[in-house]
Amino acid sequence: MRAALLPLLAALTACAHPAPPPSPTACVPGADRDAHGCIGSAGYRWCVRTQQCERPWELAKAKGLENTAEVITAYCAEPPAGPAKR
Repeated sequence: MRAALLPLLAALTACAHPAPPPSPTACVPGADRDAHGCIGSAGYRWCVRTQQCERPWELAKAKGLENTAEVITAYCAEPPAGPAKR
């Protein structure tokens, strides 16, 4: 009889202390914006060259770049092209 009560007692004890609810913004889509407003969970990251949030695979296709982290990082690390210096 005692062996039958142990699983029941374990189940009741586990339910006695439920986990605290997540913060209100933890599960809200888009709540993970970075300092530039880019939503990382949607694949966006800030690109210095284009001065906007970009999805690396879309940027690679649009600019004819190799779709690798190294190439995209190097491309986005460069400042935007300004007027030609004299």
